[in-house]
Amino acid sequence: MTSKERFEALDNRFDIMRRSKIWFAISLLIIIPGIFSMFTNGFNFGIDFTGGTIIDMKFEQKVTLGQVREVLNEYNLGNATIQLSGDESAVESSNAVMIRTVDLEENERKAVMASLKEEIGDYTVLREEKVGATIGSELIMNAVMATVISWILIIAYVSYRFEWRFGVSAVLALVHDILVVLSIFSFTQKQVDSSFVAAVLTVIGYSINDTIVIFDRIRENLRLHFRKGTDLYKLANRSIYQTLTRSLYTVFTCLFTTFALYWFGGDTTKDFAFALIIGFFSGCYSSIFIASPLWVIFRTAAEKKKHAPKPAAE
Repeated sequence: MTSKERFEALDNRFDIMRRSKIWFAISLLIIIPGIFSMFTNGFNFGIDFTGGTIIDMKFEQKVTLGQVREVLNEYNLGNATIQLSGDESAVESSNAVMIRTVDLEENERKAVMASLKEEIGDYTVLREEKVGATIGSELIMNAVMATVISWILIIAYVSYRFEWRFGVSAVLALVHDILVVLSIFSFTQKQVDSSFVAAVLTVIGYSINDTIVIFDRIRENLRLHFRKGTDLYKLANRSIYQTLTRSLYTVFTCLFTTFALYWFGGDTTKDFAFALIIGFFSGCYSSIFIASPLWVIFRTAAEKKKHAPKPAAE
């Protein structure tokens, strides 16, 4: 079979492009309720955003992270940051423990401290104080501005290397991915902290990389096979199927490691890994089912406008 015959044989596959309304509808079924949830339920911000309480204590015997976290779980404080310290610099156990958790009321604090003493052993409190948020509003605004500037630069670069429609489609796919992750976290009320910001930035990098691979194949097929009257829907379908194996291998490899991090990484990494899992799924989905159909829509509209008959002169 010649390369031309193999290229044309891809037309018989599942038509992704002409079902774009279905893919858009699936995304909107998550994003629209998610935006509503963001305004009504908001987010479960962690201590990085809201501030909290720091307690330094020294136990009479060595304790482990698991022992302390087990007690905190009884009070729904499983996401608290727990650090072992001391002169011995022990990794698995230590007498000195620092707990950073959400701001506790006096009765809650007393209950937690009593449980620690009862279930683990006697201790001495070295320090106890309330701290402010480490991620202020100014820092959040700077992060948002940096993200927007990066999108502008992506559009500029992709427009230079490809065409502006590729850049706009790629950025809209990134917006889609961020909204999906934000929606899921608003639905589930999982904690949003500094690690969540890192996860979102990771998802953006993954998604744009996957999208550019598909767009590069579309550009190559445009150069080699595009003629007047060529069906852009078929051309985009062929390009997706030619890169589909690579896209699936990449997302499955990422998901294998991320699921391992989620299940075996401990409580402090679960929300971070969960954000990555949702983002990798969404990034792969948007690269195939959102970005490419958007480009076809923009390009088809431009082709129709270009070949539209001009009005007759009076």
